[in-house]
Amino acid sequence: MANVIVVGTQWGDEGKGKIVDLLTSRAQVIVRFQGGNNAGHTLVVGGEKYILHLIPSGILNADDKTCLIGNGVVVDPEVLLKEIETLNQRGYPVPPGKLYLSENAHLIMPYHKAIDHGREARKGKKAIGTTGRGIGPCYEDKIARRGIKVIDLLDENLFAEKLRDVLEEKNFYLEKFLGVNPLPFEAIYDTYLSFGRQLAPYVTNVSVKLAEAMEAGKSILFEGAQGTQLDIDHGTYPFVTSSNTVAGGACCGAGIGPTKIDVVLGICKAYTTRVGGGPFPTELTDEVGDHLQRQGAEFGSTTGRKRRCGWLDIVVLREAVRLNGLTALAITKLDVLSGLKSLKICTAYQYEGQIFRSMPANINQVAQAQPIYEELEGWSEDISGVRAFEELPSAAQNYIRRIEELAGVPVWLISVGASREETIILHHPFAGH
Repeated sequence: MANVIVVGTQWGDEGKGKIVDLLTSRAQVIVRFQGGNNAGHTLVVGGEKYILHLIPSGILNADDKTCLIGNGVVVDPEVLLKEIETLNQRGYPVPPGKLYLSENAHLIMPYHKAIDHGREARKGKKAIGTTGRGIGPCYEDKIARRGIKVIDLLDENLFAEKLRDVLEEKNFYLEKFLGVNPLPFEAIYDTYLSFGRQLAPYVTNVSVKLAEAMEAGKSILFEGAQGTQLDIDHGTYPFVTSSNTVAGGACCGAGIGPTKIDVVLGICKAYTTRVGGGPFPTELTDEVGDHLQRQGAEFGSTTGRKRRCGWLDIVVLREAVRLNGLTALAITKLDVLSGLKSLKICTAYQYEGQIFRSMPANINQVAQAQPIYEELEGWSEDISGVRAFEELPSAAQNYIRRIEELAGVPVWLISVGASREETIILHHPFAGH
């Protein structure tokens, strides 16, 4: 058995969904531990594209896999139920027992989404680029101890009491500060009780389920959302998400101790992208950036927004290695670099004569930092059919080896296409445990 955490090393959108789907063949349990439906994992299985927002990517594997949504996830019950229905319709049944939902996960309510949209509209050009899904306001209520949890839906009186208390405050804020219409109690109450009845068979104590799985000798895969630079504590604040996206979040967000983790695998795109606002030192606004965006089909899985593209940033990657305690890397979308005569890797930043090899805490310094590049030879060959490292063009091999040297951790997996099969496996994360 082995317990493996998969995390993003950049600003999200690194291709975690595909890697999780690939690794699930050797895991019996897959658990999502943070974030909400602001994340979107895109998978291609049998030529079909699937986008999952809440349910772990392992759901597309065999029936003997169990998927769990941990307490660290904030859940929009309507979105979750639609996702279950869509998978059922597409031939991937999601019955209770195959999927479990933590009784302690917090619920995204209609007022969270209304506040999210209202704040962004009020900020105008200073908006941070939130998805508007209510993620941040939901986490705010969780920390302020006024949140509503999944288990509350199964007690009608408790739910009514908590909803009345919080809705009075939310409606005052919505109407008097944000200038939008207040929300009615009865409609929310009735709708969410209906959601609760539908979700009740899925609700359980995820921490206990994980302990039972470990005692039974099962391998567990912990699936993160977003990326390290979107971590609420360690990312490019305030242009971040509202949860801890680093590996340590798996322990809090699923209910396990840190001594239970065997491997932390960091997913790193062969270049860098980010969606929404915030500093991006290696961003390219030229024809190379257009090439990466076009060849990589760089559109957000959740929002559909065009992703900003740039060269690989080792400052960002080294942050991820340190903050997550990475065991190894999986490099994704290496095939997108095919056709470029030369490649650049950012090894440090320069700001007002000072060299930074780690991320500056001052957000203005990050925004104004100039990347220091080293240049490598590119390649023109189509590598989507390659299945062994030695078969890659020598320039592509050199690129991977240089990433290993600069990051200080080995590369175990290399993705050369969107499907499961289009992957070079140098070492399997579940091997040897």
